[in-house]
Amino acid sequence: MNLVKKATLWGDAHYTRWITGLRVLLGIIILAKGISFVNDREAVAALIERTNFQLSIWMSVHYIIFAHIVGGLFIILGFKTRLAAVFQLPILLGAVFFVHISTEFSFLNSEFWFSLFVLILLLVFIVFGSGQYSLDNMMNKPGYEREI
Repeated sequence: MNLVKKATLWGDAHYTRWITGLRVLLGIIILAKGISFVNDREAVAALIERTNFQLSIWMSVHYIIFAHIVGGLFIILGFKTRLAAVFQLPILLGAVFFVHISTEFSFLNSEFWFSLFVLILLLVFIVFGSGQYSLDNMMNKPGYEREI
């Protein structure tokens, strides 16, 4: 059994109720950040320009906005939480390692610590998944019938 399968089985077995609240809070944070990026796309483009990222800047901006809004909603609802968290990883890794460290690395840089905290929470939910109180769990119950 590979490491990913072991981690997901362990996370499913050790999921508690308070983690559901943390999952919803993480989704709200990511969704709010996506909405703030919609309101100020030029600032996001300027951040990407500072990192000298080789892809198209506007393609990257649209990926970041789409992933934050859709991923935030998916994480809040508990629908494909692991997948939504995986799509957030490149954004948060870029924020932590390229944007915030390249600007100024200090212990007073609250935006860096916030991004690092969200990155750690994403890694936690890749292991733990959606949990008991989620759309995924509701759809996997035997009484749930799919209509096509």
